[in-house]
Amino acid sequence: METLTLLQHYWWFLVALLGALLVFLLFVQGGQSFLFSIGKTNEEKSLMVNALGRKWEFTFTTLVTFGGAFFASFPLFYSTSFGGAFYVWMAILLVFVIQAVSYEFRSKAGNFLGLKTYDTFLFINGCLGPLLIGTAVGTFFTGANFAVDTANIGNIDAAAATISHWTTPWHGLEAVLDYRNLSLGLAVLFLARSLGLLYFLNTIDDATLCDRSRRALRGNAIAFLVFFLLFFVSILFATGWSVNPETGIITPEPYKYLHNLLEMPVVLILCLLGVVGVLWGLALGLFTQSRKGIWPAGIGTVLAVLSLLLIAGWNNTAYYPSLADPQSSLTIYNSSSSEFTLSAMSIVSILIPFVVAYIWYSWRSINRKRLTHTEIEQTDEKY
Repeated sequence: METLTLLQHYWWFLVALLGALLVFLLFVQGGQSFLFSIGKTNEEKSLMVNALGRKWEFTFTTLVTFGGAFFASFPLFYSTSFGGAFYVWMAILLVFVIQAVSYEFRSKAGNFLGLKTYDTFLFINGCLGPLLIGTAVGTFFTGANFAVDTANIGNIDAAAATISHWTTPWHGLEAVLDYRNLSLGLAVLFLARSLGLLYFLNTIDDATLCDRSRRALRGNAIAFLVFFLLFFVSILFATGWSVNPETGIITPEPYKYLHNLLEMPVVLILCLLGVVGVLWGLALGLFTQSRKGIWPAGIGTVLAVLSLLLIAGWNNTAYYPSLADPQSSLTIYNSSSSEFTLSAMSIVSILIPFVVAYIWYSWRSINRKRLTHTEIEQTDEKY
């Protein structure tokens, strides 16, 4: 395998891993979506918000890192999707901005918007964040309405230098018209909610909130499984787009994603391990008194999402099919940065394990003791 090809596969793996970690960390959003159902009093809401507030920056930072890594390694995707489907991406940006504002000012003295307003902002972020991200990622498999003219790359005439353009006036909102995109969005939403409930069980020392969390887990877990199976089965039997790495010609291939799983046994094993991990974590929360379901479910989420993103881009697959012009579909070969850029970034990527180790250490230090009402009342540093 040539050096450039190897680097393209390596960076798709890193982007996929960051995306998988992001989906796991969306448990913060999932937990926020219960502020008005599990949290009945201001004290209970405060306990929930402060439990989630310990982790919200991890999610926000991972989202920014995911976007930055995608931009640096596959800039043509960034310019095509973020420049074309900007309604969707601006909506995602907005709901994450109001989350950051809410955690910053919710408990500050002189808060003129009021506690309920910021709790509403957190609820909106908790519902729309996972739904929008999941729906947007669904287009990796179902495609989007854009066309690319690579002949304009390097054109010094600004008026004629547009490389890609959207072919509908909806700029990404049309993704909700495909049930598969919406199914993945709802699956991510209910997975985030389920993980949020498991996180409450693991973090909060309050019998009432934990009891409500266990009762809410059943319905959310079932909803997640239904929507995930609907999406997963539909793409396994769908026609995907295959690229000839020698010619760059893109052609339809029936059962492409099923073929990818079968032709990449390591990815298939990751997928199966991920599904088992998620089911194990949910079972611990549903059928036992264990508070550790977040760990197998979290690890399973990372493995399952990683495998899904790998079959979207590896094995000569168009990871962003064009519904307007199939030959404009994006692959890891035609949308990546130069060999020099990917090589330089690969050196920096060596630091990633150290960053992950720091996050793990910080997580364990912050969560050394389960959170109580007394602790919230006695501290001045609270959300």
